[in-house]
Formats: sequence, C-alpha cells, structure tokens
Amino acid sequence: MGLSLSELREGLPEGGLFGGGAWRWSPEPLKLSQTEARQMMALGHPLARFQQVCDGLYRRSAAGKLPEWLAHLLDKGKPEWLTQIQRNPATAEQFPRVIRPDLILTDSGFAMTELDSVPGGIGVTAWLSQVYAKAGFEVLGGANGMTDGFRSLMPDGGTVLVSKESGDYRPEMEWLTGQLGAAWQVASAEGYEPDSKALYRFFELFDWESIPAVKQLAAGAVAGEIQITPPFKPHLEDKLWLALLWSPALKKVWEQALRGSHLKRLRELVPFGWVLDPTPLPPHAALPKINVHDWEEVANFSQKERQLVLKVSGFHETAWGSRGVFIGHDMSTPEWSQRLHSALDQSATQPWIVQEFREGRRIEHPVFRDDGSVEMMQGRVRLCPYFFSDGRGETTFGGCLATIVPADKKKIHGMSDGVLVPCVIG
Repeated sequence: MGLSLSELREGLPEGGLFGGGAWRWSPEPLKLSQTEARQMMALGHPLARFQQVCDGLYRRSAAGKLPEWLAHLLDKGKPEWLTQIQRNPATAEQFPRVIRPDLILTDSGFAMTELDSVPGGIGVTAWLSQVYAKAGFEVLGGANGMTDGFRSLMPDGGTVLVSKESGDYRPEMEWLTGQLGAAWQVASAEGYEPDSKALYRFFELFDWESIPAVKQLAAGAVAGEIQITPPFKPHLEDKLWLALLWSPALKKVWEQALRGSHLKRLRELVPFGWVLDPTPLPPHAALPKINVHDWEEVANFSQKERQLVLKVSGFHETAWGSRGVFIGHDMSTPEWSQRLHSALDQSATQPWIVQEFREGRRIEHPVFRDDGSVEMMQGRVRLCPYFFSDGRGETTFGGCLATIVPADKKKIHGMSDGVLVPCVIG
C-alpha cells in the first residue's frame, strides 16, 4: 500500500490547491500512536469551551464585572465599531464553527502554538484525506470527514467569502465547494453584495477596510438577518489569550470559569506565556517564571536563556503564516533585542506576547524526491486537527493535516520544503 508521486501530482484538482501543490509529497500518511490520536481527537470540546470562556471574560470585563484592563488590552488597535459589535448582547452566543489548533508534536506530547478561528487548509486536508483513503489508508476522520464537517456549517448551501489578502486559499475553497454541490460557492469578499445566503467568512478582521460590505455584514449578523461564521469577534483572533491563560491576575478567574479537567488539559497544551507590557514593575516584583524585574533583562538574555518565542498577537497583516513569529535562540542577541524593543514600542496599539519555546520531536518519514524515488527525511511535525462545532459547543473531528519540515527548521509551517499529509494510527 502506498501512493506514487505521479498519482499524487496527477490527482491534483485542475485549479490546483493552496500554493498550487508546491510542497513535498509522501507515499504514506503520518503515523500517530493510538494515545496521541485519541488525545488529539478529544480536544474539540475543551477548545470550544475555552473560546466560549474567553468571550465571557471579555464581556464581563467590558461590563465592569471583571477588571477593565482585560477588555482594554483586547481592544487595542481595533476600530470602535468592531469592538461595539463584539460587545453586543446579540453576539453573545456566536462562536467560531471551525476550531483548529496548531499542535507541535514534542517528546512529551503536544504544544499548542495557536488556536485559529479563520484557518486555511480545510480544502487541502479534505483532498488529501480523500486521496490517501482511496489508496487504502484508514485516515483519521475518514475520506469525507472534512467535507461533511464543512457542509454542516451551511447545510442548505452558502457562500465562502474570500478576500484578496486570503487569495492563496481560494483554489482550495473552490475545490471544496465544488465537492459540496451547486448550492455552495466562493465569492470575492471585496465585491460581495449581501443576500440571504449563509456565509463563511474567509478573511481576517484586520483587513476590514478592504471589504466594502463589512459593516453591513456585521450589522446583519447582529440583527439575526445573516448567518455568518466565524463571527465578528476580533478578540478571538488574538494570540493574547494563550498568554492570559497564565496571567497570575486571572488565575482564580480561570479556575472559576473552566472545568478543572479542561483547565488542566489547556495548561498542559499551551506553553507558558507573557503579555509584553513596558509598564515598570514595582521594585519587589518580577515577571513570573523567568523571575526577572523587567523586559530589558530579557532583551539581554544569552542564547541559552532565549528559549522563547516572540509573537504578534493578532489583528495585523503579519499575524498569520508565521510572519510575525521570532524565535529567540535562532537570532543573534542584537537582533533579538531589537525585535523585543520594537514589540514593546508597539504595545500601546499592537499587542505582542512571548511564549516558552517547545521543541518538536524528531521523526523519520518517507518523502519523494523529484524523480519519484523515496528517501527517509528527518523532520519535525505540526498537527492541525479540524473540529466543526454546531454552535452549542458540540464538536465533531473532521480530519488532521500534518506538516513535516526538515529537522533543522525551528518554525513549522507550510513551506515549499515541507511535506503535507493526513494522519493514521500506526
């Protein structure tokens, strides 16, 4: 059992997929242990609850029932009309219907580096799942888990709105809607004029000014006239929540808001993190865990001490695709210092976070050379499981995209020397 390089390349849809299929290919899926697969596939509900609780904490802060600094932090850099939309009581029960964490496969389990509300890769994962399942592999989620999951978002048909900013993903969404039938289609977000159809928003909210109908769409969603997912809640597109999960000031709040088992699982998954804030600490205070008095000390850390990742939080054009991610021990001290100071300077309008770096486990996986022969590649893995929610927090696992990159790469994303495959239990 196994696929040939020609079978994979020739099976690509006519319009291509993301990047035109400009990744490396493998004759077989990535093998996960039964425990790894079971743990990963069980994450849907805890992550849905996490998003619901995040929204609840934001709303309580905005209403003055929790410290106001929280909502103020999450509103930084966002236009007032959008913050008013996400505070509107009518949006209280609106949550992302597709939940996709980015999980680094480490020696001690998974490390969650992002929780994406507007994820790419849905069509690519659906296509890969079909191709490898047809070749006889028992792909996690099955051959149609992704297409069935996406259909459930708009069961009677609808429109996927893709912006120019997200245009690289348009081919995969056109293939996906083509699989669903004539009632589903893709349209340009910039040229869209609202009608009564259900909508899937495939554009980031930082890009709102390029979408003429965006305020009309948001108002329609608030009024209940338009069914649209993900909702207009930019705070849920922020990475800030991954650091706020560890905030000493919110420790009791999290413990009261989340079930103990869910909170424990989240803290196992999410690397310890800090919100970048240039505000001076009192003389006897220290940044938790790293036990230094200010960020200037962090800027001067040695390479060994810099097992840290600097990330732009969200609502910014570099907040996706690893463009706003900087790995401390992969940079010189002057470059690290410059990046950290630049982020601190932006903190009034553009939040950043710092997280502990979690190293990916080294694996070996068969990969095709250009001539169709196979070599064993030493690599590291990012897993992107997709969960589809019914809106009440009941989630269904649809499938998982594994990205395997050469072992010397610190960042794991969809680069041209990366391998994209679905997953099996092996």
